[in-house]
Amino acid sequence: MSILRRLNFHHLKLRHRNHRLFGTVAASAVRQDSTVWTQAPLSEIEPAAESLFHVTIDVSDTPDLAASHTLPGQYLQLRVPDVDKPSFLAIASPPKLAAARGAFEFLVKSVAGSTAELLCGLKKGDVVELSQVMGRGFDIGRVDPPESFPTLLIFATGSGISSTGTSSSQHNGMKDEVISSRPAGPIRSLIESGFSADKRSDVRLYYGARNLKRMAYQDRFKDWESYGVTVVPVLSQPDDSWTGESGYVQAAFTRAKQIYSPQSTGAVLCGQKQMTETSVPPHSPGLNWVPDDILFVSALCCT
Repeated sequence: MSILRRLNFHHLKLRHRNHRLFGTVAASAVRQDSTVWTQAPLSEIEPAAESLFHVTIDVSDTPDLAASHTLPGQYLQLRVPDVDKPSFLAIASPPKLAAARGAFEFLVKSVAGSTAELLCGLKKGDVVELSQVMGRGFDIGRVDPPESFPTLLIFATGSGISSTGTSSSQHNGMKDEVISSRPAGPIRSLIESGFSADKRSDVRLYYGARNLKRMAYQDRFKDWESYGVTVVPVLSQPDDSWTGESGYVQAAFTRAKQIYSPQSTGAVLCGQKQMTETSVPPHSPGLNWVPDDILFVSALCCT
């Protein structure tokens, strides 16, 4: 998900056929018991927003697993007791947290009938099973030095979480990965891992949610701003008191009309797959809203 290349965004179309193919391969791998599972206890579960839960898992007794989290945007599989079907979850905490405290943190939405719902119903001390850390993560180091890429655009949005499973597609050598997790989770990991935001002139996070009740991490916005990230909340269904940006993050970005050089700009997309598709219905704009020729960091899709 972190292959960096200067490319035309109109090539980025996730095809359902490829999703089914790779999903079948992933499921087959699980059936063949090729995944190494490690037991770990829950150290915290608490509400993060409406239907969202902050989940912390203690991996201090498994230093090799903790050390395998090296880049923001990586993920793993998780199984709850007596359920074989795993959920693919992006790690929301920065890698340094695993090293310092021996903990993985996740932002999980409870969806009826899913493994995520069962996870959110557990309590402190309950034991779950974790796979090895997976994925190449956001290789933000590739947009260094910051002076050469002073503008970095981050888009996080999504209205839901898939029950379980992973899929991916390949287009022109670039792989997009689809996981079961909330978009704000891996973006938090990215921001708190650090990428010299304070040395860049324009770092913007367009963070979309239905309303403020569904927007996690609002308590972290001031910290993120202190790192050099301008946070732009965008609500698709705000109440009458909301005076900020509304609609889609695409529209909010377009309305900004800020002039910058595409050749010195990077972009990270993390959200529902419609945001990374080219051919989508008019009510769900595709990547034609992103200028061509910018340096595309990665697309992490949360369906």
